[in-house]
Amino acid sequence: MKLTMNALGIGLIIGLSTMSASASGLQKVSANYVSSDYAKTKYPIVFNHGMFGFTRLGTQSFGMDYFYQILPDLARNGANVYATQVSPLESTEVRGEQLLQQVDEVIALTGSSKVNLIGHSHGGPTIRYIEIVAPQKVASLTAVAGTIKGSKVADDLLANQAASSVMTVLGQYLIAPIITILEGNPSLSNSLDRSLKSISEKGSTEFNNKYPSAAIPTDCGQGQKVTTNGVYHYSWTGTAQITNLFDIADTAISQLAPLSYKNKDNDGLVSRCNTHFGQVIRDNYTQSHLDEVNLILGLKGLFAPDPVVLFRQHANRLKLQGL
Repeated sequence: MKLTMNALGIGLIIGLSTMSASASGLQKVSANYVSSDYAKTKYPIVFNHGMFGFTRLGTQSFGMDYFYQILPDLARNGANVYATQVSPLESTEVRGEQLLQQVDEVIALTGSSKVNLIGHSHGGPTIRYIEIVAPQKVASLTAVAGTIKGSKVADDLLANQAASSVMTVLGQYLIAPIITILEGNPSLSNSLDRSLKSISEKGSTEFNNKYPSAAIPTDCGQGQKVTTNGVYHYSWTGTAQITNLFDIADTAISQLAPLSYKNKDNDGLVSRCNTHFGQVIRDNYTQSHLDEVNLILGLKGLFAPDPVVLFRQHANRLKLQGL
């Protein structure tokens, strides 16, 4: 039944939410009705996608969102929520500057002094960039399967010249430009090399050494939840690779990390320990890297947790914390 509804939905719950976009790519998600204030945080919630990510591909009546069904659900539960649009393939610094412009836009639109930032995958280091350059604008950071300490998949791709060449042709010159065209922002720059270096373990170590944070643990434990600048930090991730046989794309992608790490202590792209950031809510959900944001079209494991519910619960967590 869920599969049928998701297929018919094609990324949207038509009539239950609307999305408006600005020139920068910032998208405001509003609900046609609000059923509760369960997710009504003090500060706006701003989402940032990962590598090869997007806000929405297609139109409101026929399109697919990166954070599938998550933002509309939060809006229906009282949240003031936005999706940001940055380069699918770029360095953390370039993506971070693009995100900063949209954070400033949210602050201007809402009159709020701060925002709650949530980033998936490369979105984790990207939202951390905002804390680095403008901590006064950040109430909290939440990294979902964030490449906080990087992914060895990127290191291996960079070391393999043949694989890098193929990925550059397909990713940088085909897939990424198509994404930016479909989401209506073709001027966004793309660089596979800078993207891979940023999310590699080597590049992430260099970034973290340059911009250290008490929220990043030195081992596989918890980081500091609240740092001296008053910013709250959270994270969670999964440790599954094959969760739904109908989700062919996700299954194929999720074989990369097991090949690189020679184990399954990862979500298919990022190792469990490398995602730890601040308070680790949980690091072993039965979710793959794309399941964590409800891609593709909400397909997930039969007994796996619903990503929509996890994000709703987290918004309530932020609310109860006064954020």
